[in-house]
Amino acid sequence: MEGILHFQGYDPGVFHDEMFEAPGMPRAGTRLLAEKLNALPAGEILARQAAAEKALFDQGITFAVYGDDHGAEKIFPFDIIPRVIEAFEWTRLESGLKQRIHALNLFLDDVYHQQKIIKDNVVPRDLVESSQGFFPACMGLNPPKEIWSHITGTDLVRDAQGDFYVLEDNLRSPSGVSYVLANRRILKRTFPSVFSASNVRAVDDYPSNLLDMLHFISPTASANPHVVLLTPGFYNSAYYEHSFLAQQTGMTLVEGSDLVVHDGYVKARTTKGLVRVDVIYRRIGEDFLDPLVFRQDSLLGVPGVMNAYRQGKVAIANAPGTGVADDKAVYAYVPAIIKYYLGEDPIIPNIPTFLCRDPKQCDHVLNNLEELVVKAANESGGYGMLVGPASTRQEREQFADRIKADPRNYIAQPTIALSRCPVIVGDHFEGRHVDFRPYILNGREIQVIPGGLTRVALKKGSLVVNSSQGGGSKDTWVLSQ
Repeated sequence: MEGILHFQGYDPGVFHDEMFEAPGMPRAGTRLLAEKLNALPAGEILARQAAAEKALFDQGITFAVYGDDHGAEKIFPFDIIPRVIEAFEWTRLESGLKQRIHALNLFLDDVYHQQKIIKDNVVPRDLVESSQGFFPACMGLNPPKEIWSHITGTDLVRDAQGDFYVLEDNLRSPSGVSYVLANRRILKRTFPSVFSASNVRAVDDYPSNLLDMLHFISPTASANPHVVLLTPGFYNSAYYEHSFLAQQTGMTLVEGSDLVVHDGYVKARTTKGLVRVDVIYRRIGEDFLDPLVFRQDSLLGVPGVMNAYRQGKVAIANAPGTGVADDKAVYAYVPAIIKYYLGEDPIIPNIPTFLCRDPKQCDHVLNNLEELVVKAANESGGYGMLVGPASTRQEREQFADRIKADPRNYIAQPTIALSRCPVIVGDHFEGRHVDFRPYILNGREIQVIPGGLTRVALKKGSLVVNSSQGGGSKDTWVLSQ
C-alpha cells in the first residue's frame, strides 16, 4: 500500500459532510486541516494511522463485548482524521446542553418530591411510574446541593441540512469520556503542527473538573474529601474507563466488597483499617447499589449505603433514581419539561418521536416499520433497535410482535440521514456516519466539556455507531475562534 491520495476523489455525497461543503471544498473551520493533510508526503497519513493504533494497543485502551465468542476485550477502533466543530456552532450547543441538564435536574427533584409536573398533566403519571429507571425507594431523597445528575452524556446527531438534534439523554452512568481523553492525547502526537495551529479548545482538564465537582458535593467540610469510584469489577465493559478515571483523578477504585457501612457511615477497607468515604462516584446501576433496598441478590453493592445516603453521611454521583430522566419514552416529553420548568423553548430540538404506548401512534409505527428507527425504551449500546430501511421483512415482523407485547417499552423515530466524516478505508477516504456525545458536569455550575466522543459507524452505510455494534471513534476538535 503506497499511500493515500489524500482527498482527491472524496465525495461528500448527499449527506451533510463535517469536513467538506462539496468535493474539493473544505468548510471554513476545516480548511487549515485539509491543507495540512494534503501537504503530507504520500504514505504519511497511513503511517500515522498505524502509529496511533499501536499507541492505543500499547495503552490497553479497550472495551468488552458481552457474548462475543472471539474474546471479550477489543481495541477501540480509532480514525485519526478529527471531527471539527466551529466556535459559533459550539456556543449554541453549549447553551442548549446547559438548558437541558438544568431542566432535567428540576424534573428529577420534582418527580421524587411534590410531582407537580405529573399533577399538572404535563408528563403522565403511568409513564413515570412504569419506567425501569424510576425507583419508589428514592422518593424524598435530598441529594447534596439538590443536584441529581452530576455527569451526563447527551447524544447529538446532525441531519442532512446540518441541524443538530438531541438523540437521547444518558443520566445514569454515561461512559466513553476516557476515549475522549485518550483520543486527544494521541491526536496531539499524531498531528502536532496541525493541532497547535488550529486553536483547538482543551479537554485535558476533565479529570480535575470531575474531581472538583465530586469534592463540591461532599457532605463534609474537609478540604480533601475521600472520593471512591465504585466499579462492578474487571469484567464490566467499561472497566478500562473506571480504572483510567481513578488513576487520572486520584480517586480510590473500589468494588462493593471493599466498602462497608459502619456506625452509620460508609467506610473503605484498607490495610490501615476502616477509612470513611465521603463521596461515591458510582458506575453500577442503582438496582445493584444496595441489596437492602433494591435487588436482594446483588453482590455488587454495599448493604446499608442508601440509609447512609438518606441521612446525608455520604454523597453519591449520579444520584440513585436519575434513570427515569433518560428513559427513551420520557425523552419525548423533554421539550415540555424544559417549557414547564424554565419557560423556554428547547435550544436543541428533539427528533420527532412516536410513543408506542399511545394506540394511534403505535398503529402508525406498525404500519411504517420499514421507514422508522424503533428503539426499546431502556436498552443501550445499540441493542433492542430496528433500523427500518436496513431491516428484513422477518426482522420487522419480529419487532412488530415485540411492540404489540409491550408497547410501553418502544418508541420510533424517522430515519435521520446522519452527517458523515471522512475515514481512512484502505488507501483512500470514504464517508461514514457519525454522532456526537459531549459530557456535562453539574456542580458549582454546569460545565460542558469543549469536545466529546464522536462515534463513527465504520460499516459502510450503517447508521449504528455503538462500539458494541462495530463502531469506532474520532477526536473532536472544538475551535476557539
